[in-house]
Amino acid sequence: MTKRPMPKIYVTRFFQLTTTRQFAEAERILQRLKQKMHISEYNRGYYQALNGILLAQKNNDDRYAFLPNLNPNNKKELHNQRREFLKQSQFHLHADYDKGFFAAWTDYMNILTKIELPTTPSPAPNASQVKKQKTEETEIEKETETEAEAKTETIKETTDQKREKLQEESKKEEITELKETEKIEPRQSTLFDFSK
Repeated sequence: MTKRPMPKIYVTRFFQLTTTRQFAEAERILQRLKQKMHISEYNRGYYQALNGILLAQKNNDDRYAFLPNLNPNNKKELHNQRREFLKQSQFHLHADYDKGFFAAWTDYMNILTKIELPTTPSPAPNASQVKKQKTEETEIEKETETEAEAKTETIKETTDQKREKLQEESKKEEITELKETEKIEPRQSTLFDFSK
């Protein structure tokens, strides 16, 4: 299976935003991921898991859902869940779609073990947190701009190559037409030809 993983910076940011219930921004990141992901069954499964995580966090009232019953502050439980999802993502009988799905949950459990979630309502973010968030957003925007510039350059190069190829083909066609015209219409004899 050849797979191109989802861009880690976006995935990590998505998990952070979802966990802190910043759903509007998380949805924007999810859309960026959808645009950037390489189309494969593995990535489709991964993306669907991300979408499911977002929906489960938004609709926190389902008592049978996995996420509402998970204690994000119990690191031991998170590690156990991560191990279980990791086993499923590497199980050789699962299809690529399923492996991607479980890999997303593995990554989410991994992020949850690293995030310190407050047990009381969080105070307003301090200046360093705001600065860190803006820096992360700036990095994402720069990465997006760089990728867009690279794509534009590639498209320009491809267009130039196609234009050159068409010009060459056009010249060859003109030369072929001229040769055929000369074969069909013999040159008229001139006085010069008779003087020889």
